[in-house]
Parts: sequence; C-alpha cells; structure tokens
Amino acid sequence: MTQLEHQDDNGEASGLKKDAQKAGARVGLTSDEIIINGGRPLMGRIEVRGAKNLAPKAMVAALLGKTPSVLRNVPNVSDIRVVAGLLALHGVLVTRGEEPGEWRFDPSNVEIAHHADIDAHAGSSRIPILFCGPLLHRLGEAFIPDLGGCRIGDRPIDFHLDALRKFGAVVEKLPSGISLTAPNGLHGANIELPYPSVGATEQVLLTSVLAKGQTELRNAAIEPEITDLICILQKMGAIITVEPNRVIFIEGVEELRGYDHRALFDRNEAASWASAALATKGDVFVGGARQEEMMTFLNVFRKVGGDFDIHDDGIRFFHPGGDLKPVTIETDVHPGFMTDWQQPLVVALTQAEGVSTIHETVYENRFGFTDALNKMGANIEVFRDGLHDESRRVKRREFEQAAVISGPTPLKGAEIEVPDLRGGFSYLIAGLTAEGQTKVTNLGIISRGYENFIEKLRLLGADFVFEG
Repeated sequence: MTQLEHQDDNGEASGLKKDAQKAGARVGLTSDEIIINGGRPLMGRIEVRGAKNLAPKAMVAALLGKTPSVLRNVPNVSDIRVVAGLLALHGVLVTRGEEPGEWRFDPSNVEIAHHADIDAHAGSSRIPILFCGPLLHRLGEAFIPDLGGCRIGDRPIDFHLDALRKFGAVVEKLPSGISLTAPNGLHGANIELPYPSVGATEQVLLTSVLAKGQTELRNAAIEPEITDLICILQKMGAIITVEPNRVIFIEGVEELRGYDHRALFDRNEAASWASAALATKGDVFVGGARQEEMMTFLNVFRKVGGDFDIHDDGIRFFHPGGDLKPVTIETDVHPGFMTDWQQPLVVALTQAEGVSTIHETVYENRFGFTDALNKMGANIEVFRDGLHDESRRVKRREFEQAAVISGPTPLKGAEIEVPDLRGGFSYLIAGLTAEGQTKVTNLGIISRGYENFIEKLRLLGADFVFEG
C-alpha cells in the first residue's frame, strides 16, 4: 500500500501532499536521464489511459459536488498528483479506488488553504487557476500562485481573470499571486473569448454551472476533452447546451452532486507513440486509442506514408515500407491539427523525402526543441515570423512561427536536454531513430503527460539505460 493509495489518517494525508509537492517540482530541472542506443524499430503493444488534458480538470470539478465523485481511467502522471495534493490541501478526502486508475474525491469538508502551501504544491503547474470558480462557490474566496508551465510561449491568464470578473469576482493582485473574492456571489454572464482557449473555456464551464442565471459563451473551445468535461458536469446535474459555431449556453443550478465517470483516452499520447512507430520504422499497437478523436491526425499520418489499422480496443500504427513523404501542416484548435501532435511528428518528417512545412499558429515558441534535432543532423529552419502561403486554410496569427524540414537526414546520437513536455518526447523519438548513442536529460517534464513511459519503451523493445 503506497501513500498515494489511501488517505485514511493524517500521516497518509501528509504523504499525499508531499508526493504532490515533489510532482509539482518535477516540471523544473531534474536529475533523471536516459541513454538510448538507437536504430531499433519499436515493436509491440502499449496502453494509453485517460487524457492528461481532461483528468486534472475532472478532479477539480469534484469540488462542485455535494456528494463524492469517482473518476476512472486516470493516468499515472505527475499533474494528477499535483491536483490530488491541492485538493487535499483544501480539505477534500482523496483516495484511490480498487481498480487501476480509479480515484475518489469527497468534498464534504472543503476549507481555505494557506497561500504558501498552495504555491509549494502547485510547482509550475497551471491547474490552480481552475480552482477559482469552484472555490468561490464553495468558500467565497480563492488564491492563485504565480503560474509556470512548459517553455513554449506566453500563456496569459487574462482570459480567465476577465471571465471571472464578469461572473462577479473581485480580483486583487498580491506579491505572492492573485486573490479572488465574490462578496455578492457569482452570476451568469455573456462572454466571448478573443481566442477559443481550452483553459478559459474550462474556467467558464466550472464557474457558470452554479452561477445564478444563464451564461452564454461564444468562441468556445470544442476539443473532445471539453466535451468530456461537459458530460461530467451534466452527470452532476448541470444544464449545458452546445450550439453550432462554438456557442455554449449554461443555465445555473442551485446545487450539483458527485459523478462517476471514465475519462476519455489520451489522444496526444496515442499520436506520440504513432509518430515514434513511424520514425523508427516500427509497428506499435496503441490500446485504448479511438478513431473518432484522432481523425485529423490519422489523415496526416497517412499522407506522410504511415499506415494504421482500426480495432475495437485500439489502433495499430506502423511504417509500411517505402519512402516517407513531405507534408504541409497548419496547427489549430480542434478540429484542426493539434499543436501537441506536431512536435513528435517532426522527427519522422526529418526522414521524409523532400521539404515539409509546419505553420505553428497556437504557441509562439514551440520550435525551440528543433535546435537539438539540428545538432543530431536534422535540417530544420525556423522562421520566427512565420511564412506567407496563399494556400493556407488557418487564419494567420501575429505570433505564429513556421518550420521547414528538409529530408531525409540521418540522425546521429548526441547529448540533449528536455525543454518541454512534447519536445521531450520528441527527443526520445530522435534518440530511438538516431545512429549511435543519445543521452537525454531532464526527463521529469515528460512524466507530466506520459504515464510509465520508461516501462512502455521496454515493452516496445527499445535499447536504453534509465537513471532516475
């Protein structure tokens, strides 16, 4: 029995909080490293569990319920431990269920947490901002520490704070973070997001369901993880209507109950393993992956020259032989090509015959990871102000960048340091693809979004030594 499995007494509750504090810290530099002997195709089967972009938000939603909630299919990633610790700090009884990946949350005794404790447990995670709406409803106040995250661009919280103000929250900036109160309670609002931000959409959903009156949200994000969160809130008793053209209506209710829900699979992790199979000329079955949520990725995967078989229990991704083909990709919000998909795929594109172009329109600094790939022999040129292209479908954005990948270029082993979550997994793929030995350091960041990735590499026959 580990300290994360139960929270039956003060000692084990303290253990949960300490583990969460360590998980939060792991977003920074860590001593973990892996030495990979490349050139061996990945072959075999691995499983993906619930989405990292859904499960922590579903855990926060448990704060809204009058009765306990059960979340199933939860991935074992550090973001989960961070949120579990933050919930425990606020008086939620957090326990592990009987089946693997099952978590239970009893919010009967929600209480105020000390600012210093919140800051220590959050680490660099951005999840604490989503506690604001639920805590304002439950306690009348909330606190957000200084927020960090992956070094892939400026992700301001202005969208969140502007929305909370419209609900009636009073926002005060302090040296240690941001304090919020709701002296007159929260009420419905008309909100139009300047950009279909996933985080801001989640904020509005988690805040509006108990606000008095109706909320109209325009230009909302419509990712599958958003839909799954809406399903959770509806199970709890919320009234939410999703209209065409990114419009969501929410009718506030008096109270919500707990939920019992199985989280949607992690399509980002599935796409990452698919890219690894393609780059290494391998054959990987990703158990738990589903076609519907990955259609856009599957189209691009096929255009590049990869192949796949759809099964009831997952998707088989494989390199069918022959040359890989260049593609042009424009990242965008759902249902476009996700920004989280492009970094792992870039490694495979270094092995394609010809010139590929990726227009990154979501984050302004997501190509920083390509410097290490060039060090390994890739030929990638980054255009900091993007590239003009008459055939583009995604509207050009001021901060976008572009990367031009010329191939095929054999990769050679090198020493590289993980810069961010998806870039870090890309480095693993590069090391697996390269000739010779690659040393990848600062692996702690990868644990934020990839469950048991070291064990999965072993299952797929990778040749490596892990130190951590």
